[in-house]
Amino acid sequence: MGRLFLLITLCLLTITGHSQWSPAGEKLKTTWASTIDVNNVLPEYPRPIMERSDWLNLNGLWDYAIVPIGKYQQNQSDGKILVPFAVESSLSGVQKTLGKDNELWYSREFTIPTAWHNGKTLLHFGAVDWKAEIWVNDIKVGSHTGGYTPFSFDISAALMKKSNKLVVKVWDPTDAGYQPRGKQVNKPHGIWYTPVSGIWQTVWLESVPKHYITNLKTIPDIDKGIISVWADTDNSSSADIIEVSVLDNGKVIASGKSISGQEVEIAMKDYKLWSPDSPHLYDLRVILSSAGKVIDEVKSYTAMRKYSTKRDKNGIVRLQLNNKDLFQFGPLDQGWWPDGLYTAPTDEALKYDVVKTKDFGYNMIRKHVKVEPARWYTHCDKLGIIVWQDMPNGDRSPEWQMRNYFTGAEITRSTESEANFREEWKEIMDYLYSYPCIGVWVPFNEAWGQFKTQDIVGWTKAYDPTRLVNPASGGNHYTCGDMLDLHNYPGPDMFLYDAQRATVLGEYGGIGLPLKDHLWQPDKNWGYVQFKNSKEVTDEYVKYAEALKKLITAGFSAAVYTQTTDVEVEINGLMTYDRKVIKLDEARLKRINQEICNALNEK
Repeated sequence: MGRLFLLITLCLLTITGHSQWSPAGEKLKTTWASTIDVNNVLPEYPRPIMERSDWLNLNGLWDYAIVPIGKYQQNQSDGKILVPFAVESSLSGVQKTLGKDNELWYSREFTIPTAWHNGKTLLHFGAVDWKAEIWVNDIKVGSHTGGYTPFSFDISAALMKKSNKLVVKVWDPTDAGYQPRGKQVNKPHGIWYTPVSGIWQTVWLESVPKHYITNLKTIPDIDKGIISVWADTDNSSSADIIEVSVLDNGKVIASGKSISGQEVEIAMKDYKLWSPDSPHLYDLRVILSSAGKVIDEVKSYTAMRKYSTKRDKNGIVRLQLNNKDLFQFGPLDQGWWPDGLYTAPTDEALKYDVVKTKDFGYNMIRKHVKVEPARWYTHCDKLGIIVWQDMPNGDRSPEWQMRNYFTGAEITRSTESEANFREEWKEIMDYLYSYPCIGVWVPFNEAWGQFKTQDIVGWTKAYDPTRLVNPASGGNHYTCGDMLDLHNYPGPDMFLYDAQRATVLGEYGGIGLPLKDHLWQPDKNWGYVQFKNSKEVTDEYVKYAEALKKLITAGFSAAVYTQTTDVEVEINGLMTYDRKVIKLDEARLKRINQEICNALNEK
C-alpha cells in the first residue's frame, strides 16, 4: 500500500511539474490548465512586434507574501506563487484576495548568462496590476503605476555576476481606488468579476547592447504607398543611422535610412493589403549602426491597411477598410479565464478564442474594458481580425461609475484620477500603436467613469489620426469622434441615427444558456435572456441576425454581439467559460455571420 501511494504521488508530481504547486480551489478549469509545466510557463517570446534573440523567461515559482501595508520583513514568505498568474487566480496556486490594506511581495533569484556581461540587461514586466516597486539585490531599480501596459528597467548597475535577487512589491486596491480596472471588484456579482492583483503577464530579461533601440512606431499609408518607421533609441545621436528593411517571404522588397531620431520613410510598390480575408504581413528588420558598424538589430512586422469612414451612395456614413465599405461584426470579448482570470493558461489557449472567432465567421473583436498581452494582438494580426480596443473603466464603485447614465451628465473625477486616466490611456495607445489589427479606440464604455468626453476624444484622435475613435460605446452621446454607438439588449435596434458619423451597434444579444458541469457556480447564473438548449439559442441568434441585416440597410455600419464566452456567473457566451463547449450550432452561426460581414461588399 505504501509503495502504491508513493507511485501515485510521483505521478501527480509529474503532472503538475513541481511538488510546490497545484491549481488552487475547486472552481472551473480549462483543459490547458493540466498542461502547465511550472518550469516552462508561457515560454513564448512575449513581444513579437519587436524581437531580439537574447532573452530569459522569469516565469515560474516565486516566493510570495501578503502582508499589511508597511509590515513586510525581509525574506518573509507565505509559500510559492506561480508567476505570471494573479494571486486571486486558481493557477497562481494561491487564490487569495489582496485587498486595499495589504501589499503583495514577490521574490526570486536569477543568474545572468556570462555572454550578457558586455552589454546591458533589461528587466521587463508584461503587466502588473496596479502599483509596483522593484528591487534587484536590494537596490531599487524602478516603479510603475498602471495595470495594463508593459514596462522595463535597465538593471545593469544593480547586477552581480553570480546569483541575483529580484523583489517586487505590489499594491492594488481594486474598486476601493480610482484606477482603471475594467470588470474587477472586491465583491464579484452579476457583470462584475473577481479581482486581479499583482503580476499577470510574463516577466523576462533581455540582453541589449550598450546603445540600443528602445521602441518602434510603424505607420502605413496605403494612399501614398509608404511605410513610416520611427525607431527610438536610448541615446540618439546624429552620428547614428537607422536602417529599415521590408521583407516579404524572407526577401527584401524595400528599404530606407535616416539619422537617429528621424522618420524612416519607405516607398512600397505593388504592395499587398491586409484584411480579414487576406491578413498579409510584412516582416521588418531594423538596424542601428554607427560609423558603418551595426550596434543593434531587432525584428518586427507591419501591414498595409487603412481605417476610415466615408459616405456611401445612399448618404450613410460607413466604416471603411482600405477605402472600401466593410461591415465590421464581432463578439464582445472580455478575455477572462476561469483558472487564470486575466491570464490565459497557455499561448495555445490565448490564441484559441481568436481562432474560434474567425471560425464563427466574424471579422472583428471588441476587446472589452481589458488590454491583452502583446501576443494576443499578434494572433489577431496573423489571423485577420480587426480589434476595437476599449480603455478599461475605473474610479470608485461600479454604481458610481454608472450613476449618470440616464441623465446624460458626466461624472467629476478628482485631479489625481483624471491625471491617472490620461496617463494610462496614453500608455495603452503607445503600447498598441504599431499593431495592424487595432482599428478603433474606445475611451469609454457606456457612462462608466465617463468624463470630459469631447476633450478625451479630441486628444485621442489627434494622438493617433490613423485610427477611428468611438467616443463612448453605448454611453452619453456627444457629437465628437467617428461614430455614434448604441447598446440594445437583447435584440438589435436602431433607436438613434447620426447622419454625420457612422452609426454602430456596440452591444446586443446576451442570449443565455447555462450548461451543467461548465458553470462558475451551480445556480444564480445570469443572462439577458435564457434558453434551454443549443437549438433554441441558435434560433434566437439567427432571428436577431436577420433583424440586424435589415438595420444595416437602414444605417448600421458595425455590430458587436455579447459575447465570446461565459464569464463567471454570466452565461451568455458563444462558448462555455472553460471553452469546452460551443453552445450554438457552429455551421449556422458561421453562415449567418458571413452574410452580415459581407452585407456591404460591392456587387
